[in-house]
Amino acid sequence: MDSISLSVVIIFNLVTATTSEGIPIRAPSRPNALVLPVQKDAATGLHVSKIRKGTPQQSLPFLVDLNGKFLQLNCENGYSSSTYTAPFCHSTICARAGVHYCHRCTAQASRPGCHNNTCAAIVINPLTQKTAVVELAKDVLSIQTLITNQAWVDVPKFLFACASSSLLKGPLPRNVEGIVGLGHFSVSFPNQLSSHFGFSPQFSLCFTSSLAKNGAIWFGNVINGVEPRVWASKSPLYTPLYVNSQGQYFIQVRAIRINNNPISKPSIFFSTNRSFGGGVEAIISTTTPYTILDRSLYQIFSKVFANAMSGVRQVRPVEPFGMCFDTKNFTSNVPKIHFVMQDQSAKWTIGGANSLVQAREGVSCLGFVDGGLMSPRAPMIIIGVHQMEDHLLEFDLARSRLGFSPPRFFNHITCAHFNFTSTSSP
Repeated sequence: MDSISLSVVIIFNLVTATTSEGIPIRAPSRPNALVLPVQKDAATGLHVSKIRKGTPQQSLPFLVDLNGKFLQLNCENGYSSSTYTAPFCHSTICARAGVHYCHRCTAQASRPGCHNNTCAAIVINPLTQKTAVVELAKDVLSIQTLITNQAWVDVPKFLFACASSSLLKGPLPRNVEGIVGLGHFSVSFPNQLSSHFGFSPQFSLCFTSSLAKNGAIWFGNVINGVEPRVWASKSPLYTPLYVNSQGQYFIQVRAIRINNNPISKPSIFFSTNRSFGGGVEAIISTTTPYTILDRSLYQIFSKVFANAMSGVRQVRPVEPFGMCFDTKNFTSNVPKIHFVMQDQSAKWTIGGANSLVQAREGVSCLGFVDGGLMSPRAPMIIIGVHQMEDHLLEFDLARSRLGFSPPRFFNHITCAHFNFTSTSSP
């Protein structure tokens, strides 16, 4: 077995090392790479990660929000920890978090999330857009490393927002207790980890389409001495990564092609408010199940896709989709969609599994949604989770670039080839 193949085998044996008593092995205090397991939720199509917090430790499920500002945790649902503290109002910690207001609580007894004269953080539910003013808090967080035997390491004073039960209502995955924000903010999950451990501000997503296995999020740029991109049969493609005024990650899409045929751009594509350096702003969102297109773009896009699927009978659409096909006897190749980036040699290729969604037996739908006539200042494209699955996406914040590798990037290995449950050594 050659060195690259061996590296891949090592990477995909991500196991949880324990002592004979079942206690997680502790890692040295300065690991250079960390990992979270991520699981797809069947009902919503979104992705959830379990994170260990508090003393004693609790393993709690969090919705992954790529553009979120904080780690939000429901502190009203029995959260109890002897290491929980809340920074005082106007402290330097509050300033670091960009929080300049004071929190008040009228309850007779103090509890996590309910103290007076603490930092007041404004948080948002990314699915309902509901906001709330909550308490900023600190507590220990444990996360798995990728050194030798996959031990665990603690962040003793991890900042998070103590959200309320009412804020976390809505179309969230079942039993979720919070939201893990990966946004470009000083106290977001990846930035706190890179600041605490001193590694590069970089993380990589590998979401799986499988409901039975885990994908992963890596923090840092080294996995057992091998960078994630060594998996790829080809080097990853890179495009500049930007952050808009709302703190959302976006990339520039100059053109869209279906089976290498460019779609004609609607006139609004060139609007001063919608264009960006010759292309349009495409937000990347892990809280949007399917890619959303402005109606003017969707109408042209879906027509060209339908022409490329001309041999397949269309059937009544299944919500939320606008175009569905009878695929009971479908044997042809699904058209490939290419998002052409700022450097036109860089293309995000969306193949069959990422372009079609099986809505029911024998019926598959175009996995792009008509977003209606969006506000003139809104992005024309919001790239959803379904189009990200089984791609390796590298968010290199230090160099402001996004790297992406195709599905099945090494010997048919996908984002479902992870094992976080075995207690044996790799």
